[in-house]
Amino acid sequence: MVSRSYSNLLDLNSVGSPSFSRGAKKMSRVATVTGVLSELDDESRSTGSDVPSSISQDRVIIVGNQLPLRSHRRESDGDRAWDFSWDEDSLLLQLKDGLGEDMEVIYVGCLKEEIDPNEQEDVAQTLLETFKCVPAFIPPELFTKFYHGFCKQHLWPLFHYMLPLSPDLGGRFDRSLWQAYVSVNKIFADKVMEVISPDDDFVWVHDYHLMVLPTFLRKRFNRVKLGFFLHTPFPSSEIYRTLPVRVELLRALLNSDLIGFHTFDYARHFLSCCSRMLGVSYQSKRGYIGLEYYGRTVSIKILPVGIHMRQLHSVLALHETESKVAELRDKFKGRTVLLGVDDMDIFKGISLKLLAFEQLLNQHPGKRGKVVLVQIANPARGRGRDVQEVQSETFATVARINEGFGEPGYEPVILIDTSLHFYERIAYYVISECCLVTAVRDGMNLIPYEYVVCRQGTEKLDEILGLNPSVAKKSMLVVSEFVGCSPSLSGAIRVNPWNIDSVAEAMDSALIFPEQEKLMRHDKHYKYVSSHDVAYWARSFLQDLERACQDHVRRRCWGIGFGLGFRVIALDPSFGKLSVEHIVSAYKRTKSRAILLDYDGTMTVQSAVDTNPNIESIQILNNLCIDPKNVVYVVSGKKKEILARWFSSCENLGIGAENGYLFRPNRNTEWETCVAVQDFYWKQISEPVMNLYTETTDGSFIEPKESALVWNYQLADPDFGSCQAKELLDHLESVLANEPVSVKSGQHIVEVKPQGVSKGLVADRMLAAMREREVLPDFVLCIGDDRSDEDMFEVITSAMADASLSPVAEVFACTVGQKPSKAKYYLDDTSEILRMLQGLADASEKSAKS
Repeated sequence: MVSRSYSNLLDLNSVGSPSFSRGAKKMSRVATVTGVLSELDDESRSTGSDVPSSISQDRVIIVGNQLPLRSHRRESDGDRAWDFSWDEDSLLLQLKDGLGEDMEVIYVGCLKEEIDPNEQEDVAQTLLETFKCVPAFIPPELFTKFYHGFCKQHLWPLFHYMLPLSPDLGGRFDRSLWQAYVSVNKIFADKVMEVISPDDDFVWVHDYHLMVLPTFLRKRFNRVKLGFFLHTPFPSSEIYRTLPVRVELLRALLNSDLIGFHTFDYARHFLSCCSRMLGVSYQSKRGYIGLEYYGRTVSIKILPVGIHMRQLHSVLALHETESKVAELRDKFKGRTVLLGVDDMDIFKGISLKLLAFEQLLNQHPGKRGKVVLVQIANPARGRGRDVQEVQSETFATVARINEGFGEPGYEPVILIDTSLHFYERIAYYVISECCLVTAVRDGMNLIPYEYVVCRQGTEKLDEILGLNPSVAKKSMLVVSEFVGCSPSLSGAIRVNPWNIDSVAEAMDSALIFPEQEKLMRHDKHYKYVSSHDVAYWARSFLQDLERACQDHVRRRCWGIGFGLGFRVIALDPSFGKLSVEHIVSAYKRTKSRAILLDYDGTMTVQSAVDTNPNIESIQILNNLCIDPKNVVYVVSGKKKEILARWFSSCENLGIGAENGYLFRPNRNTEWETCVAVQDFYWKQISEPVMNLYTETTDGSFIEPKESALVWNYQLADPDFGSCQAKELLDHLESVLANEPVSVKSGQHIVEVKPQGVSKGLVADRMLAAMREREVLPDFVLCIGDDRSDEDMFEVITSAMADASLSPVAEVFACTVGQKPSKAKYYLDDTSEILRMLQGLADASEKSAKS
């Protein structure tokens, strides 16, 4: 049974593999692309990069939408040159702390300022030489469509659970914006290709702006060591599946080796989308989650990003910070400060926070004049009417609260809607009793982490605030359950931001908690935040990326597919396509042949409505069976009655039924069992359990067999069916623990069968029968498509060692589709298998006539 991830393979071609040496690389100084690309356009440039480069050095190329740089144009004395400096607030710069001093880092991204085309070459050279940054210069019109168009109108709202139900909510899907998105990703790919040494370097791509970049890089360098981290939420499949380019983005992400998410929820949604839309399932092994995708294992990393501790400590120690803290101490003397720090956008829930604070003042009149909400509203990053509406609603709500509850010398809400210096924001953290984060959806949000560290303070700040440095610090957090940082802050008061009463109650609780409780919660948070900083996050991600790529060197890789459907197949070096000419030649020169054929998925398409063998298949089998040199078996999981009826016209055909429990050498012999089973009493235990899951899983059914019971969920919801199958597997293993049976899961099935039953038994019986006739096969062909056929492959490949085959025997173990297998060969699909078998049958027919 072939999963969809292995079906419909296109044009498999092995391509050249030049060496890429850093020393010999001549880097182009700038590459500016002004056109719009509809899809990938460089189909002829894929390479496997098989030959190692001459220089090996640890290096990581970090790719993000923006370079971690600040830029400023000098205007004095007619000198209009550009000045550049590191942006200390950039996450891409901060993560260097976790990479080690011996790790070279190169950045690829855009500049925040527009650079005149005449200056781009000089700027690019300066940035490369001074900062090891490679700028991607995007034409303004293309950048607008890419960033403000596709990224902010389509991906950003959708990933935050906003559907484009009307033009006012993100707008309808615009194909030209998607083409701009692809084009910009292609420009980024070209920039990475200018500097990459594909066999040595790691590439780490960041965020939703560059989700198709992995496809371009994987197409150019099949073995590129590529990680991707998504800093936004990933929506549930019900939301994500509305995106017209949903499959293209999923396939692009799966061209990475490691995909990172902040929380398990985001990863779970991504895995569900892969299962529902691509038919790719995941497995968890020794704590690592992986998706098997065309022979490659795509690993999943779940770890929230941290903050930059060193930067925070340095800002806390600044004289400016100390002065600002003293100023705020005096300003809010005798009052308790609640703090909100948010971007001015529709997902941050600022208005919900204000309504909850209004509710707090209504319900607790004693807090009026004593509690102040300081709301820092950072300027919005996006554009559009939604931002204007949020601003208008925020200003109106603040005005209403201050008018209703304000008094001389007391303003309940202080709204700061201008940009603050970092040290000013830090000062507000230091003097605030509680931090409020009420976002309705947010990828991570590091504000609570920053707040906790700042509340730990310094000796100088303790002195300014009149605190005893030897006394433990305290802090309180009210955090929306829809933010990525929420799961890691177990001591926070988690709230549903849409429930105004609940948020108001949480504010009150944060203020009246016993001091000891506040100390304990702060201590728990500080220990986590300080140990899981941005350096820890970066180091952990790179370690997992290295682990995910460790098998690259020993795997053979091919690129298949066109456009954004491109993917790489990774196979064992000894695995290759079965040549029809080669096997027919071996067939002709051999005298004693053993042929084992799986049926479902091998001789007929697994998903076909009618799985009965057609006239062509019957004729091929009869021609093979008539040849006196051949012993031919068809082995299937189906019942003996069905197989006997289907192949009633094949007199000399051997049949293995129910995955090897029953077999007969030909039509004129009786059915025999391969394993002696005294009693099937265990069915009376298994069937009621299966019935329970059948009743609760729509689309599932029980398939009773003579030797087994099979629970089939092929027609059920894939996620629910898979979940139920795992539960059923555990349930059956528990109740049948002391019974002589095995419980196994397969492609959309859970099966209970006697211990020792496998298709390998039929292969054993066939070879044993030939030995009894003193015939040692010198030609063995075994073909199958799924996990149950691996037992046959194992038997025939090990038969050489126990003298069951002729010393000069030629063995052909062949699977269907290119996937990891114990077989040495593969054929792409059922039609290729039938053509190959027809070639063998024709050879037998010609031999009989001669």
